[in-house]
Amino acid sequence: MARLLAILNTTAARLSALYLLLFAVCATVLVIYMTSLSARMIVSQTRDAINEEVRGLDRAYQRGGLPFLVRVVEARARQPGANLYLLADANGRILSGNVESLQPGILDAPGWTERPFTYTRFGESEQRLNAPPNARHEAMAVVFRLPNQIIVLVGRDLGEPEKFRGVMQRALVVTLAIMSLGALLIWYFVGRRALKRIDRVSAASRRIMAGDLSGRLPISSAGDEFDRLSDNLNKMLDRIAALNEGLRQVSDNIAHDLKTPLTRLRNRAEAALAGKQKTADYREALERTIAESDQLIRTFNAILMISRLEAGYSAETTSRIDLQAIVADVVELYEPAAEEEGVMLVARADMPLELQGNRELIGQALSNIVDNAIKYSAGSGEAPRVEVSLEKAGGEVRLSVRDNGPGVPPQDRDRVTERFVRLEESRTQPGSGLGLSLAKAVMTFHGGRLEFADNDPGLAVAMVFPAGAFMRKS
Repeated sequence: MARLLAILNTTAARLSALYLLLFAVCATVLVIYMTSLSARMIVSQTRDAINEEVRGLDRAYQRGGLPFLVRVVEARARQPGANLYLLADANGRILSGNVESLQPGILDAPGWTERPFTYTRFGESEQRLNAPPNARHEAMAVVFRLPNQIIVLVGRDLGEPEKFRGVMQRALVVTLAIMSLGALLIWYFVGRRALKRIDRVSAASRRIMAGDLSGRLPISSAGDEFDRLSDNLNKMLDRIAALNEGLRQVSDNIAHDLKTPLTRLRNRAEAALAGKQKTADYREALERTIAESDQLIRTFNAILMISRLEAGYSAETTSRIDLQAIVADVVELYEPAAEEEGVMLVARADMPLELQGNRELIGQALSNIVDNAIKYSAGSGEAPRVEVSLEKAGGEVRLSVRDNGPGVPPQDRDRVTERFVRLEESRTQPGSGLGLSLAKAVMTFHGGRLEFADNDPGLAVAMVFPAGAFMRKS
């Protein structure tokens, strides 16, 4: 009983009940309409048959007068399944025909009878007139007078038409009952199945709310709206889990990687206060403290920017920008640093391409990649070289930075885009391990991706933008 009440309290059950009620109303209207239509058809056919009989009797009367009409009436009245025939004098006394008695008043007014009337055929008991209405003979007829005041009645028994109408009405009612029962059973089983699916979704939701973020909503093979909803919710849960994992990693990395610079700041301040120091020593300590603090501020700014981009929104505005101009600006900015490190920095961007994006974000991402390339290729060979290129291939636009440094092993290329991840061989280099993380977040924000490949020797990092976001500069 509780299970049934639970089903009835569902939206699907209420909608099904509403549809069932609407179906029942429509079916009832259909039964009434079909019954009424069949009754009108029967009455129309009966009238046509009686009119045809009247025309036949009229021809007989015109042909041989009253004697011939009486013979025709007697002959037709004796036929099996004959219509009703009656000849009466001006006072209503029956002279001939197959009707023994009539409901009073039928012969008084010429024309069609207003409603069905009862009668008794010859050979039937008079008690039939006292029987219940549903057990009596009923008929409809037309009454007219001959020039000699003889009354003629021609009618037709309504027993068979009424039986036909009753059979049709019962058939429609039985059909309605069967269809209603079928609809009720379908509603029950479909509602029960829907309730089971909702119960499974609710159980999975409770597990997720209890802290099991790895749980997902069940999806069947039906591919219906429940599956589409569950699939969208599962994607949302994947996104939430990824954000939570990123938050956990950031918290761990901040606690681990920022502990060292903060400790250095404290030790430097403590050393400056210990003993007698000269003004120049205090100045040097403060300058180094400010530089360390600036690096910490840049690190936190990068973390905030990455978090905003990975969350799927940004307060930064987008506009129509030229990638060729961005490449030229970044190369010009890093040429002095590359020259100081003995690295040749070149650009190959002869294709003017525009897209809808954020100039500062793309420029920052490219700067981080170029800075890494210069930093790790310096001193790696006789002719360290960094090349920035812009090309369109395979339906995509690739902004690539290639160097001939030590490169990154294939097994570590997925890790280098995580926050604060620095490979062992790069621990001696300055940096926070957020440059490539920011570049990846920027590409995700613009609908692109960050790719790594061997440069033989060195590393090739490509910022790949979807071609649909680009247009050639006119």
